[in-house]
Amino acid sequence: MAIVRMEPVNVRVRADWFDGTPREITWGRVKLPVTRLTAVRREDSAYRVEVGPRTVFEVETPGARLALVFQHRSRRWTVDGVDDEVGLS
Repeated sequence: MAIVRMEPVNVRVRADWFDGTPREITWGRVKLPVTRLTAVRREDSAYRVEVGPRTVFEVETPGARLALVFQHRSRRWTVDGVDDEVGLS
């Protein structure tokens, strides 16, 4: 299984108070609990200063595996990729 990149979609995320890991994703009217965190990648120096750093979380939810991105400067969460085997509608 591979995560397929897509146009970023804005989502709301409820994260852990202490370590910032995602616990629940709200995508439109659908709430997806995060069942497993599979990878974390910090991209601190990959972007210009005005864009700022970001952190990519690969998470599993019931029915889908997602690439969830937190953009630190804008404090925005987006879904940038979805598992190619399972999609969301």
